Amino acid sequence: MNIRSIVAATCAAFAFTIAGSGLAHDSRAETVTPKFNQAIPNIPGKSLVALEVDYAPGAASPPHRHAKSAFIYAYVISGEIESKVNNGETHIYKAGESWSEPPDASHPISRNASKIKPAKLLAVFVVDTDEKALTTPVK
Repeated sequence: MNIRSIVAATCAAFAFTIAGSGLAHDSRAETVTPKFNQAIPNIPGKSLVALEVDYAPGAASPPHRHAKSAFIYAYVISGEIESKVNNGETHIYKAGESWSEPPDASHPISRNASKIKPAKLLAVFVVDTDEKALTTPVK
């Protein structure tokens, strides 16, 4: 199995894990769509993965941790996203604003700040190519 296949399988597993269960029963969950995945040719063992996260009005991601190797850049495409990373302050980001998250970050809050308008986020991960899961639920 080549690196691209592994990255593609990881992205698909992540998307189905996060989005699949929420779509079936809970309209308040987010929808995750893989947009890009590629091994980084000049950084052996690293990949770039981009995911689009759509939040319906009032929707939220369950609390989770990100992969130990994942540096994340998040960009709000539309709407407003309320986010808290690790023990930092909760912040509302508007369309056009962005933030980053360190490897192994805890993400206790990630949700649409609006109860009436949808929101969309682009999450770009720089991650170890062999990382098994991009996120892990926090119980």
